[in-house]
Amino acid sequence: MTGPRAASSLSGPALRDLFTASATWLEYNREQVNAINVFPVPDGDTGTNMHLTMRSTLAEAQRCMDGSAGAMMAAMARGALMGARGNSGVILSQILRGMAKAMDGATEADCRLMARAFSSGSDAAYKAVTKPAEGTILTVIREVGEACLPAAGDATDVTDLLATAVRVAGESVARTPTLLPVLAEAGVVDAGGQGLYVLLEGMLKHLRGETMEAPEEAAGMVEQEWLSVVEQRHAVEESPYGYCTEILVEGRGLDVDGLKDAILKLGDSALVVGDERMVRVHVHTDDPGAVLGRGTAIGALIQVKVDNINRQAERFVEMHAEEGEPLPADEAGEEEALVSVVAVASGDGLAEVFRDMGCARVVSGGPTMNPSTGDILAAIESCSAPEVIVLPNDKNIIMAAEQAVPLSAKNVLVIKSRSIPQGIAALLAMNPEFGIEGNAGDMEEALGLVRTVEITRAVRTTSIGGVKVDEGQIIAIVDDVLKLSAESAEDAAVEALRGLVTDSTSLISLYYGADTTREQADMLAEQLRKDFPGHEAEVIRGGQPHYQYIISIE
Repeated sequence: MTGPRAASSLSGPALRDLFTASATWLEYNREQVNAINVFPVPDGDTGTNMHLTMRSTLAEAQRCMDGSAGAMMAAMARGALMGARGNSGVILSQILRGMAKAMDGATEADCRLMARAFSSGSDAAYKAVTKPAEGTILTVIREVGEACLPAAGDATDVTDLLATAVRVAGESVARTPTLLPVLAEAGVVDAGGQGLYVLLEGMLKHLRGETMEAPEEAAGMVEQEWLSVVEQRHAVEESPYGYCTEILVEGRGLDVDGLKDAILKLGDSALVVGDERMVRVHVHTDDPGAVLGRGTAIGALIQVKVDNINRQAERFVEMHAEEGEPLPADEAGEEEALVSVVAVASGDGLAEVFRDMGCARVVSGGPTMNPSTGDILAAIESCSAPEVIVLPNDKNIIMAAEQAVPLSAKNVLVIKSRSIPQGIAALLAMNPEFGIEGNAGDMEEALGLVRTVEITRAVRTTSIGGVKVDEGQIIAIVDDVLKLSAESAEDAAVEALRGLVTDSTSLISLYYGADTTREQADMLAEQLRKDFPGHEAEVIRGGQPHYQYIISIE
């Protein structure tokens, strides 16, 4: 115990400390939040996604040189938006965006302003979701805002207001199973709501001076995970030539669009984001000095990073030559395309499938590792075509992809593919001679022409839709619905397909995962040909983790 911190209002640095404490408390409780997810599949779990979103939030806060509450909250909102992962992370980023809107121009945040910020955060989050569902994180932040507004009238200490927020959030989370039947059946509360409760609880602990200690099993785990994510991002850089140049520019009335136009002429893999007070730039260029010059022309450079990646490319070529491996196909001809396609896929085999089908960029990600809005935006901006179509290929990545659309200078369309088979079906329906408008209808229609079966192991014991599964059991998911459990992955595949094969279907495609052998996949394909006469079964190496098979039937 370090003693309570009486606070009638919070400055920018105090607000940053408050959010740092909340992120730390979420880090310590991340696995507990992950454990209450309803669906028993390996995924980019709620706790992890919210934690990584908060990491990006605080990284931007550390760069903020303005000590006002409004500027600090705006910086954190920007960081949250770029780092948002999964649906829970995107909704969290929108809550912070709404809070920043309420605090705009404020030197300090007192109880009344904090209450308005919570309410504004609720409004922004609801607007970001196409079909808001009660019994989720949305309900929790709304009820927190509704309770804090009247409470702020009598409160003189932010600690007291946060005590109200935590109490109401806890009560709201406890009620979520009464609002969502699927939660009641699974015997859990809403994970996103619980994550928000943990964040608020961390803030309160900080103001009360309470010590926050991590469970032993969590020590060191999160930092290793974060470093792993960063390493994977660097490993899949799309443009290896020139200098990887990053700058952070601070000033007043910064011309973001003008800077973006200038940077796009200096190289590729360009990313320019920010507002009139702070802009972050990433670009691969042969002239890093010109990038720095563009930055100093409009403001002050407060961060500079330049890496020579020509040497990395040379080592890459040498390594593949020594091992006798083919080099990745070049992307010549992309510049002439009317529209580029960005797809999200996990597994080297699936990435190769999408590249072979004409995707300009494949973002590494999927279940267990949802890419951030910033990752998707970087891929969009690195495409040479003026129009870009994005295929998320996972229901938990769609919102992050949609958040990237208004941040890009390009004309971007997100086709809401919820699975790898849907993404491939959409690509097959695409006409490369047309732009976005000419392809949108056919690609969206194609999503409904394919059925998806995913075979994996249950990561928790639960009951959904009358199907009870135990942790470790093989399960089959059909179009996002838990269908059955089985003794083996092959048995699950056969049983799941029995309800999908009709006179109008003819092709079954098996994408086998990293833990499945080609021999196993070939044997399953042969069994399917016998069980479903008139159907061809093709086998493709997907290399995806955690899922023994991803199957499409059309």
